[in-house]
Amino acid sequence: TQEFSGRLEAIERVEIRSRVSGFITAVNFKPGSEVKKGDVLFVIDPRPYQAEAARAEANAASTRAKLELARRELARAESLLADKAIAKREYDEAAAAQKELEANAAAAQAQLEAARLNLAYTRVTSPIDGRVSKAEITLGNLVDASAVLTSVVSLDRIYASFDGDEETYLRVGARAQQGAPVAVRVGLANEEGFPHEGKLEFVDNQLDARTGSVRMRAAFDNADRTLAPGLFARIQLGAADSSKAILISDRAVATDQSRKYVFVVGADSKAEYRPVTLGPAVDGLRVVRAGLKGGEKIVVNGLQRVRPGAPIAARMVAMDAADKPVALAANAAAAAKE
Repeated sequence: TQEFSGRLEAIERVEIRSRVSGFITAVNFKPGSEVKKGDVLFVIDPRPYQAEAARAEANAASTRAKLELARRELARAESLLADKAIAKREYDEAAAAQKELEANAAAAQAQLEAARLNLAYTRVTSPIDGRVSKAEITLGNLVDASAVLTSVVSLDRIYASFDGDEETYLRVGARAQQGAPVAVRVGLANEEGFPHEGKLEFVDNQLDARTGSVRMRAAFDNADRTLAPGLFARIQLGAADSSKAILISDRAVATDQSRKYVFVVGADSKAEYRPVTLGPAVDGLRVVRAGLKGGEKIVVNGLQRVRPGAPIAARMVAMDAADKPVALAANAAAAAKE
């Protein structure tokens, strides 16, 4: 298990832009409220676009009527040509007139669809479920096409992004890229521990050569809306399967030049100097990778008064209470940690 610092990010963030120009006639949301996909957020004055749609519809109807007449005239010309009552040139002219009107009718229909689309764009809707920001342009103002009106971020699920080190990449990167589940937990600044559980979803394809770090991202369910984009997060990354680890208080660890050590209370109640190899912090305790066995008693307070081989008069406490000043010794705790 390892701990990192990171930031929460929205899985989806959409800038709401106007697609037509005009005056804003309605703003239908409160800043910071939740909206649903399809909710109308802004209304742009539709009257110019209604008029354009009506004109385009009339033009399309007129062109269709002309096309229908041209088709009937071509049918008559075909019959007369068969009876040799008209010249081939007159028939060709009727056929060409029909083709021209077919093209005109298609163009008129396209103009009508564009006009209807622009009319629909006067109702600016949310493309996703989420929380809306403030209105950047308010009621009564003139907006241009493509102007940013507000933004919406999704909340049902959320990302936590952080930079892992090379050891982390080697340990979990391949598993994550192969789709194997890797557990990730998150705690906020006002929370104890790591109450939010999620899964690692993304490991970048290379490490940053300058920093030796690799970008990682985990996803979390957020039905209660506790997590919000931009918040600082404490992130605990662990493997998918549980493993045993020896956990001790940092107060039990001393440093001898570059080496870490603890004092073990032997069966004869004497202090034994014991070098240890430490790992990351887990829930306020420190992982011991080598040097201790589960259940061994170690000194957690008064280290400066202890000498190797000296007798120890200790009172026993649980390791999770080892930071209390009355504690002199505690059991090295073996715990299953992800």
